[in-house]
Amino acid sequence: MKVSAITLGCKVNQYETQAMLARLQAAGFTLCEKEEDSDVVLINSCTVTAASDHKVRQVLRRTRKKAPTAVIVLTGCMPQAFPEQADRWEEADVVMGNSNRSYLLEHILAFMSSRQRIVDIAPHQSGEAFEHMQVTEFYERTRAFVKIEDGCNRFCSYCIIPYARGRVRSKPLEALGSELHELGRHGYQEVVLTGINLSAYGQDIGKNLCDAVETACSAPGIQRVRLGSLEPEQMDEGTIARLAQQPKLCPQFHLSLQSGCDSTLRRMNRHYDTAEYRAIVQRLRENFPNAAITTDVMVGFPGETAAEFSQSLAFIREIGFAKAHVFAYSRRPGTRADKAPGQVTNAVKEERSRAMIAAAAETQRAFLSAQCGRTEPVLFEQLCEDGCWTGYTRNYTLVHVSSSHPIGGRLLDTLITTPEKEHCLGELVVQQ
Repeated sequence: MKVSAITLGCKVNQYETQAMLARLQAAGFTLCEKEEDSDVVLINSCTVTAASDHKVRQVLRRTRKKAPTAVIVLTGCMPQAFPEQADRWEEADVVMGNSNRSYLLEHILAFMSSRQRIVDIAPHQSGEAFEHMQVTEFYERTRAFVKIEDGCNRFCSYCIIPYARGRVRSKPLEALGSELHELGRHGYQEVVLTGINLSAYGQDIGKNLCDAVETACSAPGIQRVRLGSLEPEQMDEGTIARLAQQPKLCPQFHLSLQSGCDSTLRRMNRHYDTAEYRAIVQRLRENFPNAAITTDVMVGFPGETAAEFSQSLAFIREIGFAKAHVFAYSRRPGTRADKAPGQVTNAVKEERSRAMIAAAAETQRAFLSAQCGRTEPVLFEQLCEDGCWTGYTRNYTLVHVSSSHPIGGRLLDTLITTPEKEHCLGELVVQQ
């Protein structure tokens, strides 16, 4: 039987899809690229915004049209957060959440036998353990995602994720070390440690993020270790100093901001202010020379005034992010912000998005320009057009070079020469 997968959302979802496919492969399934050629289609959903839910429903309808006889499995965050809506996803033959994926194969086989729709969405439980998963193969040969943490205890006023993911749970270091050893053995040179609230790693097992990073950096074969999105309030001075002792840790930090205005941050129930954020960025730059600081910024949060938006805009320019993902607030049913007063109109959100995107583009251009003239090792990933290879430096600067020889999967010293809109051009120091 053939199985394909569609993954929506974050790197954690990408990892979990790979783990589910690995389990099905172990049971005799073969991987298939096209849904229309598949016996089973796995859809791993995201529910971070209402727009995410809409996209999941579109994917469901499109998949059913393309694969009318396939078994469609809907899993992930959307059914976990909204189990009462299972009847609305009629295109799915099997509906599961995040908490009981161990029954995936059993439910697929049961549906194939009975043709009776299965809905099994178990609520998260207090004190539940980290779900055992291990992945040794990814679609990308040069970089592997490794989920080390799940859940969140923070309850930002706009976020549904704690309901979809439960409380903080961490991968034991022994299991992490074993998985990383296998990834290194399979030829992966770079790993990205991911989690729902990555900074909270270890809170439930008496460890912290540094322990996970040190474990990753000691794995044979692994040359680079990256961190996924981080929450600022966990990045204290001691943590940063300890992380800086690991030469394999890449100097790129996606430090979630959401707003550069303290009043807005309080309404969001974020647990830091701009002064703390600024100090964290300064410590990171002091400890990691030429570090790239990237972020997420929301505009149009309920109650955001023109003056508050101006403060946020100025803060983006002050910090000088290497890249910022800008998005407008989207009402999320089930959260406090959905019913908050002062909802901002779509027209104002669009205007503020354009202004914030323009400011982020300015800081990105400045960052890329500052990379020029440097010689950096680049891990090349793919051929994007005839003779042009793309790859990333340690601080995640995207570099394009010309090479008449295949260089995918290789770490090569590269002189960065010219800034472009979202990448830099470079020249191989030693022509291949």
